[in-house]
Amino acid sequence: MSQKNFNKEDFTKIKDGEYQLEYTISEIGEGADLIVERMTENGNYEMIQPQLRKSNDKISIIWDSPFDGRILFNV
Repeated sequence: MSQKNFNKEDFTKIKDGEYQLEYTISEIGEGADLIVERMTENGNYEMIQPQLRKSNDKISIIWDSPFDGRILFNV
């Protein structure tokens, strides 16, 4: 599996106090095997189940607050 790290600063605030990360399908694939992990205070990762939205050639990861983490995916 491939991985892509992200930071809190990469999130964009959207309506209703939610935040999103946006990737193209060419960056992370179709999203079928997408795993999102949040970094904990001690530097380990925990898997979370955020809301995912697909639109045209983009996939958005939606969460209630920004966080440092990574996504794991098959290309």
